[in-house]
Amino acid sequence: MQDILINWAPQETRVAIVENGAVQELHVERALERGLVGNIYAGKVVRVLPGMQSAFIDIGLERAAFLHVADVQVNGVTPRGAAGNAPRSEHTNTAPPLPIERLVFEGQTLTVQVIKDPIGTKGARLSTQISIAGRLLVFLPQDEHIGISQKIGSPELREQLRARMNVLARVPEGGGPQGGFILRTNAEDATDDELSDDIRYLRKTWAAVREKSFKAAPGTLLHQDLSLVERVLRDLAHEGTQSIKIDSRMQFDLLSAFGQEFTPGAIGKLEHYHGERPIFDLYNIDDEVSRALSRRVELKSGGYLIIDQTEALTTIDVNTGGFVGARNFDDTIFKTNLEAGQAIARQLRLRNLGGIIIIDFIDMTREEHQTAVLAELRKQLARDRTKITVSGFTQLGLVEMTRKRTRESLAHMLCEVCPTCEGKGQVKTPRSVCYDILREILREARQFNPKEFRVIASAAVVEMLLDEESQHLAGLSDFIGKPISLQAEAMTSPEQYDIVLL
Repeated sequence: MQDILINWAPQETRVAIVENGAVQELHVERALERGLVGNIYAGKVVRVLPGMQSAFIDIGLERAAFLHVADVQVNGVTPRGAAGNAPRSEHTNTAPPLPIERLVFEGQTLTVQVIKDPIGTKGARLSTQISIAGRLLVFLPQDEHIGISQKIGSPELREQLRARMNVLARVPEGGGPQGGFILRTNAEDATDDELSDDIRYLRKTWAAVREKSFKAAPGTLLHQDLSLVERVLRDLAHEGTQSIKIDSRMQFDLLSAFGQEFTPGAIGKLEHYHGERPIFDLYNIDDEVSRALSRRVELKSGGYLIIDQTEALTTIDVNTGGFVGARNFDDTIFKTNLEAGQAIARQLRLRNLGGIIIIDFIDMTREEHQTAVLAELRKQLARDRTKITVSGFTQLGLVEMTRKRTRESLAHMLCEVCPTCEGKGQVKTPRSVCYDILREILREARQFNPKEFRVIASAAVVEMLLDEESQHLAGLSDFIGKPISLQAEAMTSPEQYDIVLL
């Protein structure tokens, strides 16, 4: 069973998904850093790159956004290989793609939608195939196709749903463009009234977007996706959700009104939390977040994981640590790896780690142990809504997998590069800094002729120069024929120092 906790403040909304008493996912949305996926803009083509089959589009952000030829709508059809944000359906296109330079030109104004948030130094990724998500349907205003999510039942059921939608989506003559629809997975048991309500809402939303686009300047936001609080009801809640608790009365009322209109089935699960303890204290969620920002994850058995996130990939190393509870070493390794598989699946969701992921389980000599560990990992990953592929063990004994990157990881959202180590994860020892100082003094002495050199450094460096390195300091002073004085100060970084010529 699942519980959803919503901690709301004007500056930040946090949503925790708790399953069986343990936090599995954390979603954070900050008012000043709200995600862009789903937003529709009036964009201006600023540069076309035929060699990359792409174009840069100005949508009013700090960095130009990126439009690939595969995401350009052509006469109501998206070219082969499109990576739009609508759910996968049975509709495919086999038409050969046109080159980007025949589809867009510099200075052109386009209505575009963000399908991938800016990540790191990369700008947002765009599509000209607009899709607007509702509770049950996704509306494709430039299409005429009725698609059905492949996760829905049997082929017979999908055909029944398609036939119903073909009737419901008809527009009376003169009533404007029909548009296309894709039924989301949760539309499987929807009534005709529920589907009709969603159709009306989506068409009304698109009509407002079109009207605004006719008079909007490039860079104008035409439509913004739902807030995180609203997406809880639309996307995160399901039949297995037993409660949705929110700690803001104002947001509870707004969410109740939203739910009455779009997700009436979830209204009975919505609760206003007004306890004295902060809502996230109910499951020690803040402590879980702190642990999720650490490299080391402790396992109940005494083993542990080391998780390192880099620009290119994420590595996860499994270690036995102090676990020696099994009868023999092979069983110890096997049990640790099994527990690690469960913990890894949870950490991927909690930290929202995406891209290439390499897992270094402890080496197992028995093939049946490898098979069992891989099966356990896949079983736990099956609970993740994000698309995942697991390639199995390589010849080096590593497990390669990918998890679709849809938004910034928890660490990238909540943290920044350490100003002391500048992302290296380590700093020089006091002795190394001492030797840097001695070399710098010698370099300065060859160019200048002061009366004295004064070293201003951290207390640890000054203490070492006065103690263990005092002989080397005195020898240098004799060699250059100048006195060297020391001054300890609180430095921003233990590697920082200044040499003052007096």
